[in-house]
Amino acid sequence: MIVPSAAHGHPSPAERAAHGRQARRRAPRSSHGWYEPEPDRPDPVEVIERQSAERVPELVPIRYGRMLESPFRFYRGAAAIMAGDLAPLPGSGLRVQLCGDAHPLNFRLLASPERRLIFDINDFDETLPGPFEWDVKRLAAGLVIAGRANGFPVKEQNRIARGCVQAYRERMRAFAGMRTLDVWYALDDADRIAELASSIGGEAVERTARATARARTRTHLQAFAKLTRVTADGRRLTPDPPLITPLAQLAADPSEAGREKELRTLVGAYARTLPAERRHLLRHYRLVDMARKVVGVGSVGTRCWVLLLLGRDDDDPLLLQAKEAQESVLAAHTDGARYDNQGHRVVAGQRLMQTAGDIFLGWTHVTGLDGQGRDFYVRQLWDWKGIARPETMGPGLLALFGRLCGASLARAHARSGDPIALAAYLGGSDRFDRALAEFAQSYADRNERDFAALEDARRTGRITAEQL
Repeated sequence: MIVPSAAHGHPSPAERAAHGRQARRRAPRSSHGWYEPEPDRPDPVEVIERQSAERVPELVPIRYGRMLESPFRFYRGAAAIMAGDLAPLPGSGLRVQLCGDAHPLNFRLLASPERRLIFDINDFDETLPGPFEWDVKRLAAGLVIAGRANGFPVKEQNRIARGCVQAYRERMRAFAGMRTLDVWYALDDADRIAELASSIGGEAVERTARATARARTRTHLQAFAKLTRVTADGRRLTPDPPLITPLAQLAADPSEAGREKELRTLVGAYARTLPAERRHLLRHYRLVDMARKVVGVGSVGTRCWVLLLLGRDDDDPLLLQAKEAQESVLAAHTDGARYDNQGHRVVAGQRLMQTAGDIFLGWTHVTGLDGQGRDFYVRQLWDWKGIARPETMGPGLLALFGRLCGASLARAHARSGDPIALAAYLGGSDRFDRALAEFAQSYADRNERDFAALEDARRTGRITAEQL
């Protein structure tokens, strides 16, 4: 704990740096290398099954099917397993707002409210305060797992992981010397991405230029064209069951009677969490259709709805996504920062970590048709989102992507944590970088064994998987 300066009521930069260096006594930087499971480590399949018990039953086989596509896809859905693995490890005690699931595919290009293209974290379902190194370890291990999927030699995998952690460490050291508001206003825009790509040259320049151009086309209007069709009743969501199932189709099931009323209640309650000017903006739209949507890998089976709203006419759309927010996988392993509403937790974490948030971001709580209360957060569906595909990247491009992710994560952590203490802990040498590359290799080995355990569960009939 930092002791406030008697003179000013706040610790001085020197005191904050001393706090960071003292944290090395609790957890030397080299202690973050390598990973050995605890003797009583839970069965990984059981951890996944416990999560599935809270989800829509008919969608759970899709979740398993997606996780079984590859060790990398499995890793995307295994945040709960890794949270349990990280908790017993030596901890720095330097807390930040954690993403909680900082794997590489949760970093992407996004639109700011000012219509600038930026690179940032995009998924905060598991966000909670905790030790900064948990996010860095999940990111580094994810890059090694992606490198293995691409057939890169171990030397390349380690180089990519070290480069990512080095970018995190050096960006944090830069933030340590900046004014507080300058840290808060820092962002990674398309120009910075192009500059980094130019330093590599070749494929990186061409691929990043294509990615940024493509992201600018992924607007809400493109989503509108892709996800809707013209019907006798006007624009409505296009069925693609079980991935997208409009409410009209679900209504054939007697258990779904009353779902429309529930969702209209959800939208009304969510609107009250928006600032006054955005509530005013939302009133210009009317809700015309709703559909259940399957999203992601780890999130499959949570309740997620696409909401189609129209403004002036049928060519003036707003697409919202209402996604169930369950307790963070970190909650069992951290203390403090508890929320009565898990959707509020997600929104608060996102606003703290993300440079530029969605203007329609909000939360709510509704009672479902089964009588169970559930929390949701709501945001726009697609708005200049550029999604990376690490499994298609060569070594140079994946190294660039890893550096971008590491630097972006440092910016998010610097907003909520103490960049001076963190920078002092990390230091100027590559000791932390090398330790995390070692950890990433050993955890990638464990991830492959856990993936094999899920495959065995499918083969023996313990679980049912469906690949779509």
